[in-house]
Amino acid sequence: MRDNRLQSQRHEGSGVTGVQSVERAFEILRALAIEPSGVTDVGRAVGLPKSTVARLLATLESLEAVERLADGITYRVGSAIGALSAAVGGGQNLDVRMRPLLRRLADEIGEDAGFSVPDGDEVYYIAQADARNAVQVRDWTGTSIPAHLVPSGLVMMAHWPAERLERYLAGELLRSTPHTVTEPAEIRRRLDDIRSRGAIWVHEEFKIGITSVAAPVFWRPGVLAGAIHVHGPAYRFPPEGAAESIAATVRAVAHAASDMLDTTAVVA
Repeated sequence: MRDNRLQSQRHEGSGVTGVQSVERAFEILRALAIEPSGVTDVGRAVGLPKSTVARLLATLESLEAVERLADGITYRVGSAIGALSAAVGGGQNLDVRMRPLLRRLADEIGEDAGFSVPDGDEVYYIAQADARNAVQVRDWTGTSIPAHLVPSGLVMMAHWPAERLERYLAGELLRSTPHTVTEPAEIRRRLDDIRSRGAIWVHEEFKIGITSVAAPVFWRPGVLAGAIHVHGPAYRFPPEGAAESIAATVRAVAHAASDMLDTTAVVA
């Protein structure tokens, strides 16, 4: 309570009310949603002094509402906003919007397909389309899992700013199975591979007997929405010689999902 009173006094002393701070923070988020920018460019876009913008960005960053790119000075909308956006999805729940694409993917590949969104340092599974197959893997909808354990989390990590990634890798990394990769150097190598290939396979690292592949989905270029994945029993998935073609199919559906969500795209 005392901290709140002091904070309120500081705002009053500077002539900035709590409501004004919220309004200004929202304007900053809107500017970054249009284009990732540095403090100076954000200040110019919203008509605020650099000192005010820097203070608000620091607060927003601590809440994961914004995050910095690898250069350390450019900000973009963060994972917390992506998670909130998932709840509304442009007037329709994001899981509802994704279901036709997941259904198509599950039917084409013959295994369960799902969609997950960032949830802090975890991924949260919000939708799944089950394959029309006699042997299925459990539905992970409603489950949160540490990012490094699953391909959906790894493709999200590949788009984290460097500072956040290093903070995560410096922490204790859960080992879920004997196959779980927890060595920071190896994880960094995998993330580089994701950036170049656009997808990643994970073999029995979260659960013994489950293999999965994932690709990222974006609200707009540079703003991560989540990840689409396909998973199945390791004894049959992927079929021999089909890993590359399956990854390409998952990437294609992820690109289609990104196009669907991208409100900045020009419609001919």
